[in-house]
Amino acid sequence: MSGAVSASEALLGAVRAGRMGEAAGLLDGMTDAERRACLPALKDLRKELRAAPWDAASRKAYPALHAAGAACHTGAAGTAAWLTAADLRWSQASPGVLLHVLGDRERDWLGDVAHRLAERPPLAQVPYELMSGLVRLSGCPVPTTETYVVGWIEQVGSLWQRGDTVLQRLRQDPYTAELVAAVFEIPDIGSRLDWLFGDGPDSWFNALAQLTREGAVDRKATVDACVARLLRGGVPSDCRVFLRLLTALGLTRDEERERAADWLALASDAVSTVASHAQSVLGSLALDGELTPRQLAEMSGGVLFRTEKKLVRAQLVLLGKALRCDPSSAAELLPAVAQAFGHEDTDVQERALKLVERHLDAAPPEVRGEVVDAAEELSPGLRVRAAETLGLEGADRVQEPYVELLPPAPEPARVPPAPESAVELAEEVGALLASGGDVAAFERTLDGLVRHGYRDRDALAEALKPVVTRLWWVDADPRYPSVEKYFRADPHGLEVVLATLLGQVSTATLHRADQHGPMTDPCVHSAVAAAFNARLWEAAHRLSTDPLPFLLATPTWGSGLLEPDELVARLDEYRRLGARPGETDFAQALLRVRRDDSAASAAAAERATALGTAEGNRLALWLTTDGPSLPWSSRRTSGVRILLELGELDGVPGEFPPAFQRIGRPVSLFKARAYCAHYWDRAERHHWLAVVPGRRELVAARLLRELSSVAVEGTRGDASVLPLLAEAPGEAGEAVHLGVAYGLGARHPEDRLSAVDALLVLAAQGQLDTERLGADLGQLMRRGAVKPLRLAESVRTAATTGAYATVWEILRAALPVLLADLATDGAAASARGFGELLAVAAECAERTGARGCMAHLAQAADRRGSSRLVTQARRLRATLDHGVAA
Repeated sequence: MSGAVSASEALLGAVRAGRMGEAAGLLDGMTDAERRACLPALKDLRKELRAAPWDAASRKAYPALHAAGAACHTGAAGTAAWLTAADLRWSQASPGVLLHVLGDRERDWLGDVAHRLAERPPLAQVPYELMSGLVRLSGCPVPTTETYVVGWIEQVGSLWQRGDTVLQRLRQDPYTAELVAAVFEIPDIGSRLDWLFGDGPDSWFNALAQLTREGAVDRKATVDACVARLLRGGVPSDCRVFLRLLTALGLTRDEERERAADWLALASDAVSTVASHAQSVLGSLALDGELTPRQLAEMSGGVLFRTEKKLVRAQLVLLGKALRCDPSSAAELLPAVAQAFGHEDTDVQERALKLVERHLDAAPPEVRGEVVDAAEELSPGLRVRAAETLGLEGADRVQEPYVELLPPAPEPARVPPAPESAVELAEEVGALLASGGDVAAFERTLDGLVRHGYRDRDALAEALKPVVTRLWWVDADPRYPSVEKYFRADPHGLEVVLATLLGQVSTATLHRADQHGPMTDPCVHSAVAAAFNARLWEAAHRLSTDPLPFLLATPTWGSGLLEPDELVARLDEYRRLGARPGETDFAQALLRVRRDDSAASAAAAERATALGTAEGNRLALWLTTDGPSLPWSSRRTSGVRILLELGELDGVPGEFPPAFQRIGRPVSLFKARAYCAHYWDRAERHHWLAVVPGRRELVAARLLRELSSVAVEGTRGDASVLPLLAEAPGEAGEAVHLGVAYGLGARHPEDRLSAVDALLVLAAQGQLDTERLGADLGQLMRRGAVKPLRLAESVRTAATTGAYATVWEILRAALPVLLADLATDGAAASARGFGELLAVAAECAERTGARGCMAHLAQAADRRGSSRLVTQARRLRATLDHGVAA
């Protein structure tokens, strides 16, 4: 036993000193029992090193500890777990050393370890050299897991020796056939291998293709696996890798013909690049007579419903060639061609109509009936042309008068009362912390915290503890400076109230924040943000000093508006309780109280005066005088942007707290900072509209730079506020319309959808000025801030919801600006996508029966050529002149 202790001490000393060679020598002379005896000391050393600083000298022991611990485990599971431990991963022993200390074990044991290591996820970063070395020593079957296969591919692709190629390495590897077959079974492997496969004569693609030709890898199985992987779909990198491999394999005509059903499925459902390859294979087979007309029609039924215009047009070309080669196939193919009549692109519709016009005479009568039915899907102009050129009965029926379909205007929603129990309130708090919530959820929860904090603060704190455990300041020492600094700089929504209830922020910090407001921030958002934050700081401070029974400013409606009767009732309850209203809370209540009903305001003012309190008198005066009117605005340009500056807001009472006085100050975009904390943090923007309900222009003007960025800089997510701006009460003026214009030209689809939602809401409310919005879009496109192609996608989306007339009025005001540039300079400033915009305008004009003229349209229509821009200009001119598409 003393010898075992001595060996253990010697090994531990060598490991602690980081002497790898000495530790390996000691392990070579040990029995299994001696190794097991060393294991507890090695585990203790591992715990000690885990707690040591990263730069400690003791950390040099890690590689020796990694090797010694693996060797001292006598079970395969324990060895594999030690080798892949996360704390040993970054300073592990080399594969050569590990193979040396493990190599004297039984072959079955080594194979077991090899397979256990191979089953670890790729994040474990098991060295391939270690796994392959154990496979070689044990003679076990090669693992085919993701970790092993990816390691094998990386190893083969990284050994750049003189005169050595990927093909030669694969030929020399006895496991190539098994591992190549395994590649096709690993999910999402393309994302890991795309960059490794590369191009060129020594690429993996060419090497694998050559091996299939030589017979080293089963060619039929490889082709079948490749096609099956493409049929499975998946991430783009997967499709890209396996499509390139399939192309490199160079399928013969017999191999392509055998898989006709697979190509049909790929052409219909695969990603665009794969579908294009399948389409080309099927097209070649069809033109050589090796695809029946029925199969070609089946293929067309899938391809013509795809959104990729390139694929759709290529399919129509293929159908035209097939019809020329075999006119008798018209009975099968013309109904397939007619399916393109319902495509959103009128160019596609016109191509399909030309094919039908050319070959319909060769079709039997029943096919004409199918084409007549399909012609109903054509655009109005092409439907008239179909009636004239084909004599289709019913295609020229008089269309019913156009009816605009707009979504219903959103109805105002009441803010529900605060939860009755502390437990229910705590659940609401947890939901808000997780998702953010809207104005109604936030306001009722804030009011609930104040109410329950007034009734029983201890019970509320106890109920809140489980839902706030993930907030970083919960377990912090209240005297720790970073907590005080955190809440002095910003209340962070409900967090400052929660921290107050749990005793995690000092009263002194809350007092300074309540009295002096936020630290100086000259950004354009600071005015509304300061008012929002001031109310939160006040609520938290009063919880610590003089709790409020409830909040006066909790809105009646989700928009932030407060009914005057409710405010009077709340002031009466304050009077009965002898409570002192919060200065900031009362100021917010005055800004929120609704004054558009003069009769209701006068009656509420009379009751407020009867209360005999200072706040009642202030409310009565506020209700019987005109509120602050919207300030004047002026346009300013900054690069390609058009922004707004606001003048001073008149009518803000002098007795308002300083934070609310800032709301009335002018907004100068060029004196304020362009970027600030509010620029990056969007969490509280939707609450700003409830600070000044009924005055959304004030908020929209302050957010214009962010809204312009979605189009100019391609930022993501800033346009999410547009639907809220559209639903908010108040005048929709220059700022709101400019914001929607920028959103319609946003880079990201989700931002464009937000802008479309806002546009439709404004239209449904009767507050959309199409002339103003169109003029703004024209100027922004001329300056390059909005790209015509993005705008075309947005307005097409809006039109297809049923708002064709609304979109037409917008484009009728926007297009002449670009058409004027086209007529003057010969090329529009942003010509890319201009044709698409004209196509949307032409479709809207056709559907709504628009007539008249558009400035400078004739010059565009008279240009030479058949570009998208010219053909759509001609179509629009013909529609406006005669009601028939060109």
